[in-house]
Amino acid sequence: MANLKLKSGDKVVIITGKDKGKQGKILKVDIKNNKVLVEGVNMIFKHTKPNAKNQQGGIVKKENFIDASNVMYLHNGKATRLGALVKDGKKVRIAKKTGEVID
Repeated sequence: MANLKLKSGDKVVIITGKDKGKQGKILKVDIKNNKVLVEGVNMIFKHTKPNAKNQQGGIVKKENFIDASNVMYLHNGKATRLGALVKDGKKVRIAKKTGEVID
């Protein structure tokens, strides 16, 4: 399994699949399965029974996980790969296209 450099809150663009070209923010990262949850992407319909939280029940539209290899980090409006670098004894992420430090 590859080292996953994406984090929650990162802006990404979808590079393959039915949602190709869409952009969104990462809501959740599943490191074990190498998947990410991106807002507004890979929408599914979930059939729910009535319960205390949802009195009515019915069909709910929500996001589903997408493989991390199908997304790329957005830096200054352009898709780029991420790298890691040690600066001042601290590991930081860098954009491969520009070499700029992300965090």
